[in-house]
Amino acid sequence: MVNDALSAGPKSARPAAPWPAPWPGQLAPGALPPGWRIYAVGDVHGCADRLAALHALIAEDAAARPTERITLIHLGDYVDRGPDSAAVLRRLLDPAPLLGEAIGEVEVVNLLGNHEVMMLDACEPEAHPGALPFWLDNGGAATLASYGADPEDPEACAAVLPEDLDLLRHCPLQFSAGDYLFVHAGVRPGIPTDRQDPFDLVWIREPFLSFDGDLPLVVVHGHTPSELPVVRPHRIGIDTGACFGGALSCVVLEGHRLRFLSA
Repeated sequence: MVNDALSAGPKSARPAAPWPAPWPGQLAPGALPPGWRIYAVGDVHGCADRLAALHALIAEDAAARPTERITLIHLGDYVDRGPDSAAVLRRLLDPAPLLGEAIGEVEVVNLLGNHEVMMLDACEPEAHPGALPFWLDNGGAATLASYGADPEDPEACAAVLPEDLDLLRHCPLQFSAGDYLFVHAGVRPGIPTDRQDPFDLVWIREPFLSFDGDLPLVVVHGHTPSELPVVRPHRIGIDTGACFGGALSCVVLEGHRLRFLSA
């Protein structure tokens, strides 16, 4: 049976975030092949300092527990709302030193989130008329400010570095490993994995969040913030509201178990 202690019970029974790192391991709702460990990081939203601190914790954890293969997955929503989205993208653009040299080569996967979609659309106004005001209303003003631009300037998007936009254009929508599917927001129940609508992968909340049946793979996602990570038989949600004062969370998956790190 899956241990659901992270997402059930009164708030008074829950530890306050951020919790000690690492959170003790528990039985996971899925499994990875032997020798493969995945660190999946929730929504960063411009919190560059927290991302740097979490990467340092991941590097320490990985060095202390050597394994054959390590994959670091960022689940999207790197930009908007927080203080330094530009610095977050600069860090993702230079993945080699993220976890240090001591643990060897690390596979890095940066998934696409809905805030990256809004940013890309806003920076292509001819193709997406009206996208800029929508983005600004949803946290884009903070992103433009992190580039030193005035969000009130109609030409403010020109301050965004071309290589940053190129990074976002090449972010995949999903990544699968073992029994897990990693996406930003979730999936639409009843639709095969290979036929999911890209819009749902980055935007969906319902009926995914309240679904209580079986899915082909356990979905690891962000997008919907909660006080603590949510562990269900069919999904693991790890957006813990870093830009709203919560922790920046990482689920560590290995074999049949999971644990958490936070910054």
